[in-house]
Amino acid sequence: MGIELVALHWIYIVFIVLIIGFMVKRLDTTLISIAGIFVIAIVATGSLTSAVSGVFNSFTYAITELLSTILIISIIVAMSRILTKTGINEVMVAPFTKIIKNPTLGFWTIGILMMIISWFFWPSPAVALIGAVMLPVAIRAGLPALGVAMAMNLFGHGIALSSDFVIQGAPKLTADAAGIPVGDVITASIPLVITMGLVTTVTAFYFLKRDMKRGKLTLIDTYDNGIEQETVEDLLTMRQKKLFALFIPLAFLLDVAAMAAFKLQGGDATALVGGTAVFILVLLCIVAHKKKGLDASTQYFIKGFQFGFKVFGPVIPIAAFFYLGDSGFNAILGDYLPKTSHGIVNDLGVALASLVPLTKEIAVVTLMGIGAITGLDGSGFSGISLVGSIGKLFGTAIGEGTATLTALGQIAAIWVGGGTLIPWALIPAAAICNVSPFELARRNLLPVVIGLIVTTIVAVFLI
Repeated sequence: MGIELVALHWIYIVFIVLIIGFMVKRLDTTLISIAGIFVIAIVATGSLTSAVSGVFNSFTYAITELLSTILIISIIVAMSRILTKTGINEVMVAPFTKIIKNPTLGFWTIGILMMIISWFFWPSPAVALIGAVMLPVAIRAGLPALGVAMAMNLFGHGIALSSDFVIQGAPKLTADAAGIPVGDVITASIPLVITMGLVTTVTAFYFLKRDMKRGKLTLIDTYDNGIEQETVEDLLTMRQKKLFALFIPLAFLLDVAAMAAFKLQGGDATALVGGTAVFILVLLCIVAHKKKGLDASTQYFIKGFQFGFKVFGPVIPIAAFFYLGDSGFNAILGDYLPKTSHGIVNDLGVALASLVPLTKEIAVVTLMGIGAITGLDGSGFSGISLVGSIGKLFGTAIGEGTATLTALGQIAAIWVGGGTLIPWALIPAAAICNVSPFELARRNLLPVVIGLIVTTIVAVFLI
């Protein structure tokens, strides 16, 4: 049975192009996403009231789909705040300060530690969690502050955030948009993440060492970055801090072991990590704040939720638009597509397959380019629903590789926009190290571009 393309399909394409155009121009995509939802709704239903309601319903649908991701990030941030407040984070990273004896050990130790903590705590909290403690140690070992910022940035906002193996926020967004299981995206992303991570970090380190030898980089002796940090209070004894510093990593390691043993992925894995974080937060509040523990726990949760919704505020409207391209259409607007339709994106993929000789090489290069373009808004997350939808479209067109294409788009979007190339997205790492975000972006540019090119070539052979 043939696929019937109607006005809704063409409107969807037009607004995808407009959204990409807005991102290229570094304009906010919220209004254009809302306009797209409204136009599609009014064309589909023919009713102004239904179209207006459809905009609200699309937001409700998107928030429902994203809620577990928003919650896990909020809870992790809330927990990271009490770790900083009690000084447990300093005790947790203290053993690593003994390892850093020279610039090479400083770069790789800070980078790998940042990556591991970011998988569990998210990169932004991880910057605050380890930056203030590790920066003075690294500088004493001879690593410039810019090198510390690069290590935290590339390993945290690059490798950890683009893979997101533990919290699984990014792969869930792209998997939902592509209509495939989150486990497929994670599996497909592993060789791409390894390639991108190795090429980028090794290249960045090579350029860093080269410029240090040429005298282009010097140490910065000041650590006063002018940012208000969470004040460490004398809430726990040193013995208690050490016990919690051992207990917390062990608890999350047990989570990882449980994920492997019971094959937990997606929402189940997220729920396990989130539940563990909640119990750790509550336990710490009771032990550290004693009688004020109940009130304190509420305040930590409030701060965490403020952060979570601040991060996802720009994501919800654009995600709502792209959910219309798949299963969300009927849930939001009703059964207004042709009877032969399998969803707007699926229909476009089938139509494209019959009209355009799309090869896997063209598909891979296009997805990498679109992913990079969507990252230009400095979010990284606002565009990964788009690359998921296009990954499904191209995968359907060429008959294979949807998971690989989706994973590649996710990696490109987050490496560019998640905090390695866009100056305003680099502020956390740059500020904690007291370096210019523009200089940090300039330093990251060539290694990240080289990494994306090599990863794109590898993706061709994986499809």
